[in-house]
Amino acid sequence: MNFDVIVLGSGPGGYVAAIRASQLGLKTAVIERSELGGICLNWGCIPTKSLLKSAQVLEYAKHSADYGIIVNDAKPDFEKVIARSRAVAEGMSKGVQFLLKKNKIEVIAGTGKLIGNNEVLVIYADGNTQTYSATNIIIATGARSRELPSLKQDGVKIIGYRQALTLPNLPKSMVVVGSGAIGSEIAYFYNAMGTKVTIVEFMSNIIPLEDEEVSKQLARSFKKVGIDILLEANVTGVDFENEVCKVNIETKKGIQIIEAEIVLSAVGITPNLENIGIEELGIELEKGKIKVDDFYRTNIPGVFAIGDIVHGQALAHVASAEGIICVEKMAGKNPHPLNYNNIPGCVYTTPEVASVGMTEKQAIEKGHEIKVGKFPFSASGKASSAGNKDGFIKLIFDAKYGELLGAHMIGLNVTEMIAELVVARNLETTGHELMKSVHPHPTMSEAIMEAAAAAYGEVIHL
Repeated sequence: MNFDVIVLGSGPGGYVAAIRASQLGLKTAVIERSELGGICLNWGCIPTKSLLKSAQVLEYAKHSADYGIIVNDAKPDFEKVIARSRAVAEGMSKGVQFLLKKNKIEVIAGTGKLIGNNEVLVIYADGNTQTYSATNIIIATGARSRELPSLKQDGVKIIGYRQALTLPNLPKSMVVVGSGAIGSEIAYFYNAMGTKVTIVEFMSNIIPLEDEEVSKQLARSFKKVGIDILLEANVTGVDFENEVCKVNIETKKGIQIIEAEIVLSAVGITPNLENIGIEELGIELEKGKIKVDDFYRTNIPGVFAIGDIVHGQALAHVASAEGIICVEKMAGKNPHPLNYNNIPGCVYTTPEVASVGMTEKQAIEKGHEIKVGKFPFSASGKASSAGNKDGFIKLIFDAKYGELLGAHMIGLNVTEMIAELVVARNLETTGHELMKSVHPHPTMSEAIMEAAAAAYGEVIHL
């Protein structure tokens, strides 16, 4: 029962770290109390994208006449939409199972708790226990939906994202509290299915971490399809009357009450740090998360932590990158620390949102003299052909050196395009190099070249 590495959790941080450890010749085990693949594969990224694809197909069917195709009475079969999503998630989880087996990683089904810097106690489903030891232990236990005191989740009427993915029936109405990626994606999905959706956002814009122009564009797109949005609003409580939720909302104009069948709480996440031996072992915390160095070492020798439980963006691709860096350093390699300023963020609504680097406001606040280039998809031949011209590309450059400080996109398929600019920033590519790099026509991606040209007064198609 001795290993070189034991990983607590098999999400996109944990299973990637385990596979990389095995590749580097380390005897590795993963302890998982639920489904392999963690929240992302089973209750987050993957099933959500399946639901959003169903919504997109329904939208195409409803507007098929715009493309010269006649489809009569297109409507969703909600049970089958949910079933497809669960099947996709199950398939991905089986894929992780295959990868772990292929890499000769032992999977231990149970709940793990650190009882020393080199020992983990595993409690099995039948109540039996077993102690395992390892030279190194990586904590990758992820996070769960955060609860507000005024919005206690009962899993039936007031729900988190997990229940939102498996509702038994399509609700007639829903209030979504919080408009980050999770809230916005689920709001878009249910609205497309036919639910009357109201978004309540505490900040002055939806998707408040994005560039302000992008946030306002998504709000316009949402309102165009019938989603109501309340900004600078706060839910103070929910009353129940005849199976109806009466949501009390404090707004600039006073208290407003909205009735809804379901209330979704999408106000962030809470790290899973309880009952895993953190306190007993004396692992140091910082602002509610485990404190680690650039290579994810905690203050306890031999204990590491990655993913949503440490500093940095709570994103699947961040956890995976952290897992690889952590294990490579552990194995004596010389990896570079992760650059958290060059992490792409994506929201898979329609239109999609993608960004990397500083917003325009952040660049100005940091004292940069900037050049800003924008190119609207209304001027894109590919967007016109696709029938979706909402959105734009916005690039922010340092005026003196031409450095790409930030990239902000909203439109069709922009989540597939943002990686170009992540690589560009990693290679310290300048605005001139971007505009002189020939992009294929007609594509959505040529808007990147045009936006760069716009920043320097050389845009052609605008």
